[in-house]
Amino acid sequence: MLADYHVHTGFSDDSVYPLEQVARDALRLNLDEVCFTEHVDYGVKPEWDQPTGARFEDGHPVTNCAYDAYLAELDRVRDELGDRICLRAGLELGVQRHTLGENRALLERLTGRLDFVILSIHQVRDLEFWNGDYQRGRTQEQIHTAYYEEMLAVAEAFDGYSVLGHLDLIRRYDPFGDYPFEQVRDVVAEIMRHVIADGKGIEVNTSGIRYGLGDFQPSREILELYRDLGGRIVTVGSDSHTPEHLGSYLRLAYRELAELGFEGVCTYEKGEPRLVRL
Repeated sequence: MLADYHVHTGFSDDSVYPLEQVARDALRLNLDEVCFTEHVDYGVKPEWDQPTGARFEDGHPVTNCAYDAYLAELDRVRDELGDRICLRAGLELGVQRHTLGENRALLERLTGRLDFVILSIHQVRDLEFWNGDYQRGRTQEQIHTAYYEEMLAVAEAFDGYSVLGHLDLIRRYDPFGDYPFEQVRDVVAEIMRHVIADGKGIEVNTSGIRYGLGDFQPSREILELYRDLGGRIVTVGSDSHTPEHLGSYLRLAYRELAELGFEGVCTYEKGEPRLVRL
């Protein structure tokens, strides 16, 4: 069983990869299951049908996923490919403390239509990581402290998700380089205690390898801590946006999880995890 549980298509603002092509490429790569996880980032992106105020890239407004069109296209491709591959419906929510209400309302609106939801921290107080706005004027300690404090506050207040995405994402955007894990171990442990107590999980995001971090996200240290705290629910995803990244390093991640003593990885159907033994 090989499942990629973090895949973006042209329904995400940062990809032009057609959903049907993703599914057909997944078949070619012998993937058994794919979960599409299109971007939603309230606070920094408006809704697709209300683009006023959106920033423009390549002449197009940057907005959240067009939910109905996305789910309709997914249904069409499912019908076309039949039982040749399992295709799951998901979203990746970039949640902030001040956007909790909007995210809850969206999930209420989509009740019964999603299999899987990733909770990610992509920005803090509407300051994004990818363009450096969040890091500007902060020390390395402040960058990491504010990031994990936001994640903890969101995890304490929000339970409408399946797994916590790329938990140590901030490593990828740290302009200062490596930051000692011991400096954030306590807050990371507190975050994971909330995740475990709520019956949620974490993902192993394989994109850390292609971004030159030398490890998955989260790191092996965090995976060991999660295991030691009693964490059992883990998904694996490539965070792909292009054909060359689809399905990348999944087997390597499965091997690491087995080495760490995890029983298996999880797939999801209608929000319910299913253990696939390693």
